[in-house]
Amino acid sequence: MTDAVARAAELLKEHRDSIDRLDAILVYTLAERFAHTQAVGKLKATHDLPPSDPTRESAQIERLEDLAIRADLDPDFAKAFLNFIIQEVIRHHKKHQE
Repeated sequence: MTDAVARAAELLKEHRDSIDRLDAILVYTLAERFAHTQAVGKLKATHDLPPSDPTRESAQIERLEDLAIRADLDPDFAKAFLNFIIQEVIRHHKKHQE
């Protein structure tokens, strides 16, 4: 193996190690976020509030798009990602109301 290939392999491992750490952070962050949204769902169910809040959801999507732009992340991807999460949260909230 040449020095260049060995160095490339080392850099690849470093990047993959970072990706693995970031994936763990994402999973734990999502778990914490869903713990809070579960609490919100129970609160909404207890007080007969609707499972969805379109005004808040719209503001959150706008906020995330702005954050994505500032973070140099594709805002369409960020919007799609948040929409996916919101739909999952609403599904959980509806389950609490059943």
